[in-house]
Amino acid sequence: MDRPELAGRVLVVDDNAQARELLRAALLAEGYAVTLAEGGEEALTKVAEEVPELILLDINMPGLNGYEVCSRLKGTEATRLIPIIFLTSMSDLEDKLRGIEVGADDFLTKPFRKVELLARVKSLLRVKRLNDRLENAENVLFALANAIEAKDPYTEGHIFRVATLALKLGRRLALSAEHQESLWKGGILHDIGKIGVPDAILNKAGRLTPEEIAQMQIHVVVGERICQPLRSIRYLLPVIRHHHEKFNGSGYPDGLRGETIPITARIVGIVDMYDALVTDRPYRPRLSREEAFAILRAGAGDGTLDPELVAAFVAMIQEEEKGLAPVRGTGPAARGEAA
Repeated sequence: MDRPELAGRVLVVDDNAQARELLRAALLAEGYAVTLAEGGEEALTKVAEEVPELILLDINMPGLNGYEVCSRLKGTEATRLIPIIFLTSMSDLEDKLRGIEVGADDFLTKPFRKVELLARVKSLLRVKRLNDRLENAENVLFALANAIEAKDPYTEGHIFRVATLALKLGRRLALSAEHQESLWKGGILHDIGKIGVPDAILNKAGRLTPEEIAQMQIHVVVGERICQPLRSIRYLLPVIRHHHEKFNGSGYPDGLRGETIPITARIVGIVDMYDALVTDRPYRPRLSREEAFAILRAGAGDGTLDPELVAAFVAMIQEEEKGLAPVRGTGPAARGEAA
């Protein structure tokens, strides 16, 4: 089958022969060229012989482990842009954060599911090809954010829809170019901290327990922690940390209220909520736009959402539906609010 958009050269590194063959078979069936290595030293030799487009890398191996191999590859100019997916049986957050620190792009937990493996490989290769000109560390984070949501069919595409609508609203409000960039990139990265939330909670069909809600809410702090070391995107941290704050102070993680919540975070929060309402989720089918508008207006009425931003957002969507030109330069930007 001719699938040029999916084709790529993948290096599989695992000291377990059965695991290597399972991965090889799954990738070959989708048209990928696959090279195998059974340890860290052999992996570095294979990369030197022919640079792959993506690496599936086991963490726990004799000799050079996955962390060491990843650190060497990411620290070398010729190989630093190769996406690396760690193969691991570990689910501890600290282990994942260590992987991110050495440059890992994503994680695949053993035993892996074929559909999840292919989704993550496809996602990372797509993002790599679209963003080859991005600064490497930013590229890693954008690829990771995309890969996190790609494994869930209910949320695939969510981050780019949020980023697109948030940017449109920022333009409508005549926010500065810096604010608009925060809305676009912050929209893409706003849920990156969900790497620290168990899949069983993210994909749960029923109501979350109080304990599960607490675990879900920690994603904003984890996201900030992941992105904070990269100085070039620190201006995005307010969006990542505060997009679940509420106008009346009832949100998390800091209970900010009113205009102490950065305007970029308020915008992404509203758009994030809207997109969740109008798309299918494991716990309910999608709502109509009018039903979503009613919920947003109710939030503006009870003080949980910024009423001016809700009104501007609803008007923007309605005008787009009718093909009307947007009215620019109104709302919070006119008051000179900071991001």
